[in-house]
Amino acid sequence: MVGQGVLRECLLDPGVQQVLAIGRNGTGQNHAKLRDLVKKDLLDFSDVEAQLSGYDACFFCLGVASTGMAEEQYTRITHDVPLAAAKTLLKQSPGMTFILVSGAGADSTERGRTIWARVKGKTENDLLAMPFKAVFVFRPAAIQPLDGIKSRTTVYRIVYDLAGPILPFLKRKFPKYITTTRQIGKAMLTLTRSGGSKRVLENADINEVG
Repeated sequence: MVGQGVLRECLLDPGVQQVLAIGRNGTGQNHAKLRDLVKKDLLDFSDVEAQLSGYDACFFCLGVASTGMAEEQYTRITHDVPLAAAKTLLKQSPGMTFILVSGAGADSTERGRTIWARVKGKTENDLLAMPFKAVFVFRPAAIQPLDGIKSRTTVYRIVYDLAGPILPFLKRKFPKYITTTRQIGKAMLTLTRSGGSKRVLENADINEVG
């Protein structure tokens, strides 16, 4: 859901010249600036390294719900995949900005009892230690999907469908805790162009930038 919103903002922005979307499935969109790179194995980018050079930023939006997952499986998707991508990109485009979508409540101590928070915290720490031009971590809380965007996760989709009518009201009432797919995309573009004083952005920080 976040990835769809970020992609939309990139394609709409006249300052973005080209977008390479990498995932296990194509975006299903046709746009002059967009190129899909379908890759089933996201733990090994060695076969596509040459295609990953020359970019200004990586907006890493892949994520999965931890419900029902063993820690090893969740770690592989939430930690190992973004690190595999980052290590390859660092070799090809060290001057880029890398932005990770994490989540509110991520545990940067890596010692908490909650698996998802602990794994996300380790992912954040490992990426922040990498010598890109800049690394930013986004920790959104509740996200309002706009522009017809829907989550591919069934549980989330049901929740958003039920909460949809009141989300705009809640966002006005509690702006600190709710952002939108538009704001996340715009904030990423702003940080890529202008940088930022905070490397870890909580929900309110994302809204301020976006």
